[in-house]
Amino acid sequence: MSGANPSAPAAPALVTGATSGLGRSMAHALAERGWSVLIHGRDRQRCEETVAEVRAAGGSAFPCLADLASLEQVTGLGRQVADEYPSLGLLVNNAGVGAGSRQQHREVSHDGHELRLAVNYLAPVLLTRLLRPALRAAGTGQVLNIGSAGQSPLDLDDPQFTRGYNGMEAYTRSKWALAAFTFTAAHEYADDPIRVNCSHPATFMDTTMVVEAGIAPWSSVSQGTAAVLYAVDEGRAGATGEFFNGQQRAQAHPSTYDPALRRRLVRLTDDLLAPVTG
Repeated sequence: MSGANPSAPAAPALVTGATSGLGRSMAHALAERGWSVLIHGRDRQRCEETVAEVRAAGGSAFPCLADLASLEQVTGLGRQVADEYPSLGLLVNNAGVGAGSRQQHREVSHDGHELRLAVNYLAPVLLTRLLRPALRAAGTGQVLNIGSAGQSPLDLDDPQFTRGYNGMEAYTRSKWALAAFTFTAAHEYADDPIRVNCSHPATFMDTTMVVEAGIAPWSSVSQGTAAVLYAVDEGRAGATGEFFNGQQRAQAHPSTYDPALRRRLVRLTDDLLAPVTG
């Protein structure tokens, strides 16, 4: 990247899970477009290495450390970013936990929540809520949730998946919840105005998450990055409350549009987050 981009956004972008895979590629791509990128990771060395890579290529990047399996650390991340960057142009909720290599083995977060529910859903919701004022301050702030075409309704009576656990099912339930949150937040934040969208970048990209699950990749991270950039451009043009499959507008699971289910999900989410939100 040579010289300043006159159309570069004034407010930075925060990309969670930016030290590997799609997140790392997104950090580079946004920096090439002139964004100042806040690189989130849970490992200090990998975070600093990614920041150094972006800077070496002529971009602007800064590290943000937090383990999103801890709601306390998610809260700390949100408050740190809000304090240091009171205007935030883009939040990409990318960090996630896949199905895992032992899919019958139920894992829990630092707070005792089912791990995929915690990282793939509760953390993005909490972070988005904490950063709402900063996104509002940007004037055209955006939230892009990295979802999946694989969605199955969350059991609202057993959200922690204590019965008949399966890692892939836990993953698709968390992505259903994330899509439903997207549509709720898009409506709630419309007057700010903050655009909130959800993107399924590509199916089974060549990422650690996919390889760990024992799945042969079907697509590349570069394809996924192009799809995410497409969704960002659509959001910048005014799109909100949309689900993108690759570089096309699509439909999420039909039940994510059910107002009654979404209201139940909001109440459940508020209860689960209450220990850190008060």
